[in-house]
Amino acid sequence: MRRIVLALLLVLTASPAAAEKLASTVSSSTVQITSSFDGAVLSLFGTIEPDTPGVALTGPYNVIVVITGPLQDRVTRLKTNSFGIWSNTDQVTFRQFPSFYNVLASGKLDLIAAPEAISANNLLPIEQAQATATIGESAKATQFGTELVRLMTEEGHFAVKEDGVRFLSATAYVAQVTLQSDVANGPFLAHTLVFKDKQLVAERSEGFTVRKTGIENFVFVASRQQPLLYGIVCVMLALGTGWLAGVAFKR
Repeated sequence: MRRIVLALLLVLTASPAAAEKLASTVSSSTVQITSSFDGAVLSLFGTIEPDTPGVALTGPYNVIVVITGPLQDRVTRLKTNSFGIWSNTDQVTFRQFPSFYNVLASGKLDLIAAPEAISANNLLPIEQAQATATIGESAKATQFGTELVRLMTEEGHFAVKEDGVRFLSATAYVAQVTLQSDVANGPFLAHTLVFKDKQLVAERSEGFTVRKTGIENFVFVASRQQPLLYGIVCVMLALGTGWLAGVAFKR
């Protein structure tokens, strides 16, 4: 009986363990591409809250946000010079490879998360490339993936910014992602991870869409859904433009 009473007292006097949850949002759920579109900047806001009301949170916390763009199949090829003739001699196919991949963090990745967590969540672009390669040779996937990531980085579609997340308070943060003017159309995913003492304590995903509007969207849809009619109209427009140009220059 004494043991039961003691156990009840321990349960009543013990403070509840702190557990975190994440509330986040994106400044715009849709990015519209028009003829004057030259890029966009989106803000991602979030706050870390206790999973149980009344429980005090004990930081410090770190945040990593991974923004992934529409997935595409990519083929990388190796060209070699044989007797003055350049030809493709090897290739690697990457299935469902992201057209956009930005990693925004509140500090150095190796100080925020353990190496296992970095690899498990593909927080480095090269690891994302290796994960989508269709071949079994890891060395070849690394070689071709490194070059693909380098090209995507030079184009501004891949980036790792270890100062891309700014804390507004002990639990509230903001991050900004820049979309280039040639960003791919389609669904984007912003996956946020919260770390404490290098351990993942909360995560959440938010989505937004990039799409063409106006005449750009009409032309894009027509070229995909009615290719024959689209081709005929393009030829007629070209002939008409050529005829008008001939008349104008004759005068």
